[in-house]
Amino acid sequence: MSSSDSPCILVCSIDRKTGFCFGCGRTGDEIANWLNFSPAERQSVNDVLAARLEQVERKPRRETRRRRMARAQAGGAS
Repeated sequence: MSSSDSPCILVCSIDRKTGFCFGCGRTGDEIANWLNFSPAERQSVNDVLAARLEQVERKPRRETRRRRMARAQAGGAS
């Protein structure tokens, strides 16, 4: 994933407890300002998304694009 790609997986709902999107892990402010962020700012957000998603109480029901791409790169694509 390049630093300009959005991590959005179209599961757009914010966890009230953590303030993170259930799908991508970004905050509402990060989602709203994503296109204004520099590549470094986007990468900084991307670097913490996996840890944030561990904190949300409800997990996405479908495989995320990030996981699908990681699985494909690891040679496990089907």
